[in-house]
Amino acid sequence: MSSLSQSAASPDASHVLVVEDESFVRMVAVDMLEDAGLPVAEAPDADTAMRLLEGKAQAFCVLFTDIDMPGSMDGLTLAARVRARWPHIRLVVTSGRVRPGTDALPDAGCFLPKPYGRSDLLDALGQAA
Repeated sequence: MSSLSQSAASPDASHVLVVEDESFVRMVAVDMLEDAGLPVAEAPDADTAMRLLEGKAQAFCVLFTDIDMPGSMDGLTLAARVRARWPHIRLVVTSGRVRPGTDALPDAGCFLPKPYGRSDLLDALGQAA
């Protein structure tokens, strides 16, 4: 069992924040994580995610975000802002269109290409530092 899965077993487990503008894709990702026993919060865009994190960032251990989203920032900008403000939050960025270079990801961030399966998602969450 990964350390992420072990922490989910405790009653005060940290949440994974899933940020995805496509509602069906978001629902599938949330279901995969919940089926693995992880508590999840979700947001349809980066602006909503930032509002969720304000004052509650300690409740989250991982940000899982799509790159291409509407709003004031994309997923890479969101990940960089989260890393700068809340360095304890691990970062996993995904896209089916964009393949960012390692220099485009914030330090210790992990990229997961779409489409992905449950084991790919859980592995990426475990690799993010």
